[in-house]
Amino acid sequence: MTPVVLIAEELAPAAIDVLAHDFDVRHVDGTDRPALLSALSEADAVIVRSATQVDAEAIAAAPRLKVIARAGVGLDNVEVPAATARGVMVVNAPTSNIVSAAEQALALLLAVARNTASASAALKAGEWKRSRYTGVEIQGKTVGVVGLGRIGVLFAQRIAAFGTRLIAYDPYVQPARAAQLGVRLVGLEELLRESDFISIHLPKTPETVGLIGEKELTLVKPGVRIVNAARGGLIDEQALADAIAEGRVGGAGIDVYSKEPCTASPLFAFDNVVATPHLGASTAEAQDKAGLAVARSVKLALQGEFVPDAVNVQAGGVVAEDVRPLLPLAEKLGKVFTAVAGGVAASVTIEVRGEIVANDVSVLKLAATKGLFTSVVEEQVSYVNAPLLAADRGVTVALTTHAETVDHPNLVTVRGALPDGRTVSVSGTTVHTSTRDVIKLTEVDGFDLELGADGILLFFRYADRPGVVGTVGSILGEQGVNIAAMQVARRSAGGEALMTLTVDSAIAADLLNSAAESIGAVAASAADLRDEEA
Repeated sequence: MTPVVLIAEELAPAAIDVLAHDFDVRHVDGTDRPALLSALSEADAVIVRSATQVDAEAIAAAPRLKVIARAGVGLDNVEVPAATARGVMVVNAPTSNIVSAAEQALALLLAVARNTASASAALKAGEWKRSRYTGVEIQGKTVGVVGLGRIGVLFAQRIAAFGTRLIAYDPYVQPARAAQLGVRLVGLEELLRESDFISIHLPKTPETVGLIGEKELTLVKPGVRIVNAARGGLIDEQALADAIAEGRVGGAGIDVYSKEPCTASPLFAFDNVVATPHLGASTAEAQDKAGLAVARSVKLALQGEFVPDAVNVQAGGVVAEDVRPLLPLAEKLGKVFTAVAGGVAASVTIEVRGEIVANDVSVLKLAATKGLFTSVVEEQVSYVNAPLLAADRGVTVALTTHAETVDHPNLVTVRGALPDGRTVSVSGTTVHTSTRDVIKLTEVDGFDLELGADGILLFFRYADRPGVVGTVGSILGEQGVNIAAMQVARRSAGGEALMTLTVDSAIAADLLNSAAESIGAVAASAADLRDEEA
């Protein structure tokens, strides 16, 4: 029987052509719920954009369903846990909009520099007031790029053509790589003080939410123009509005908001603010790229091939059954490594030990690399773009395998050399129970552990002494943060110790820093190991 691919929303003709020769392509209006549920009963794959809700009910109505494809970046309208529980692969198009997003940031910067939107509105209202809308040139100015990921790089390359000086803040990019791009890496405070224009290109994480707030906006160069086309909440909107009202900030271009849809914001009161309704991916080209990408992924999935853009890759593909439980382990080890290292490594080696190496374990290198960059780039990281992200940052990633192991049947280690000469390593294994495979950390930076790799982990490195655990517990408790598990590892009594806590909720960077300062910790970090679909 020919597999049925159900298209629930408009898709580019080129994308349909990818599928038409091998599959029975059918169409349905995804917003017509009864029609959708009926059509799903015979579907092997369904392709949606943002209007169609593929929830547990829809998945239950599709007994033959093997893959759900979202022709876009986000997955808000797809119930990924329900799909995973059914063994249904979920794919999207994580890099389809990067050019469009970079161009939107550039468009906002230009519009703010020249007062384009307010001048246009005034003229259409019958006002001809040229002097009121005098702008500034971009040539010769300093542009600060906050976040030098793929979209940040595309933006930097384009704004450089205006004859600008480029500086960037990104602790996860090698200085040599930035230099190749003609960008000078600086600290955040230096960027705020020096920049005439600032464009933000960061992911939204507990560490980056509110990154630019009231305190930071007191440091900016007078008259700076600020653009955010990345994620809502990276800038404190009220603090930015106050800075504009006081004249410290000369204008802003905003495409994303803390809460969306957003139809009311303190920023909307200013003529020198250009505000758009999250248009970063809203181009015909981005939509076409997304359609083509997911059509190819659907074709691979239905043909039983490995699908690099699968969000829940363990749900399908040609990865050996014995290797699949190690995929989330390797990814989580990559996340922990980045948190503990506190920056990007010059080189990373993924070491796989034990009986598992009788299989092809090369996908574990991809999984670990995905984890390394998940929390530090503005776009979604997948198995297909993780190696590109590493190459963009000048990070080499290698894989080594060893049949022998000690203490554990299989062991995965992520080990990296940092630019300052330090070496950081994290190790883990999986423990099979009657109901599931449990992921455990066994070592972090030379400290032996035996701790479940789930939830949100906090790491504090300090001098071993009495009372430290209670101090941290009290500080977190006062802020309503519940501790689910805790373990202290030390090399010797009174020597260096590592406290690892599992907490139930994300904590802000200032709370983490406050807890660290209270115990004189030499290092503190957090790693979010919650499942992406949770």
